Amino acid sequence: MRLKHFLFGLLGVVIVACAGFFAIAWKSAITPIRPPDRASFDQALIHKGAMLAAVGNCTACHTQPGGRSFAGSFALPTPFGTIYSSNITPDPETGIGTWSEAAFNRAMREGVSRDGKHLYPAFPFDHFTLVSDEDNKALYAFLMTRPPVKQSPPANELPFPLNIRLVLAGWKLLFFDEGPFQNVASESEEWNRGAYLVNGLGHCGACHTPRNMFGAERSGMHLAGGQAEGWSAPALNPSSPAPIPWTQDSLFSYLRQGWHADHGVTNGPMGEVTGNLGLLPDSDVKTIATYVAALMGTPSPERQQRGEQIRKKIGEDFVLASAPTDTPAGRGAAIYQAACATCHDGSRPLPFGGINFHLSSTINAPDAQNAINMVLFGLPAASGRQSAIMPGFAAAMTDEQLTDLLAYLRETFAGQPAWPDVAARAADTRSGKFQVSVRPSDGIERGPDNIGAQDQ
Repeated sequence: MRLKHFLFGLLGVVIVACAGFFAIAWKSAITPIRPPDRASFDQALIHKGAMLAAVGNCTACHTQPGGRSFAGSFALPTPFGTIYSSNITPDPETGIGTWSEAAFNRAMREGVSRDGKHLYPAFPFDHFTLVSDEDNKALYAFLMTRPPVKQSPPANELPFPLNIRLVLAGWKLLFFDEGPFQNVASESEEWNRGAYLVNGLGHCGACHTPRNMFGAERSGMHLAGGQAEGWSAPALNPSSPAPIPWTQDSLFSYLRQGWHADHGVTNGPMGEVTGNLGLLPDSDVKTIATYVAALMGTPSPERQQRGEQIRKKIGEDFVLASAPTDTPAGRGAAIYQAACATCHDGSRPLPFGGINFHLSSTINAPDAQNAINMVLFGLPAASGRQSAIMPGFAAAMTDEQLTDLLAYLRETFAGQPAWPDVAARAADTRSGKFQVSVRPSDGIERGPDNIGAQDQ
């Protein structure tokens, strides 16, 4: 009898808990509207929204390569399956044309769509929740005045129970802190503006912060380095692998023009980021550099000394290290001389010449993925203008040769032992297990009607 009472009591607790969770998780739909006329939005507000969309890099995820801007269907690989981005053009059937400003604000602030469905955190609402109402208003004006495109994304490829959106309410209870950005009173106005852009619309932590087994950013590891689209996003804190420490000025220059003489040219997803930041005024880019430089802190005297030693090495004539030809270093040296030295030891300066590997964060990184990506896929040319370019060697170099080359580069230019897993990583990269996005230095995912084109 006691067991029976216990089981009934337990069942009651479970029912109450489920009912409570459903009450928290369920979100009502917001009444659809007729798509507003472009003339109803102030041109200055639209232009401001274009700048904010550039900060958010919205086009990168919401534009299929070669497709129309913001029409969605871009495949976002995650450890849990593939998610396809939504159409955020004002098409009333397949886009957000029937979304009111309140519905848009709820999506940004709470991660809930107009029809009440929870959005997957591949849409970084955990960052966008920080965005102010004023900036959301401008973003809404910009998106609702884009050319409408009728295009529905493919169905997401997620296993049970992750394909049930109600589960996301549990994720939010565990990992999501809702609310707008709050200034830090002890910091400067410029620092606060940079923090707002980096942690809000810029959602830099989405790539540059490591994640836990549930796909949430790890607490206490803000901008400590992460993974994105088959690339390793380096730490933006004192653990930065940059051989010469970043400064506020070098960060500004890198973000403003997509390269810096001490740090090389942007590649991978970062090419899209700096391409879009080109639409921002200098003042906003400077605030981002101010905030990130503050996170990195003042380098130690030892690190500053290493940086100066590297500068001296660069000024000296490079002498190819000698090693027995039957060793990885010896074989790697021969490959370097044949395939790399012409550009990377040449006199042509950045961004059109190859970086001196003594300066390379990629060669000094804790893992080999970015170096593998660069050797296999290179850096494609930008469309319609001069740009940095590097050929890919996927068809010309075996995994064993790649391993020898990177062993030589690590030992010679970084003074560090070879990465232990290069051959296996290279094989997985070639096979598509690691889905690598390859972009030119100014990005490639922008469609033909890219952001700002109608509003400059």
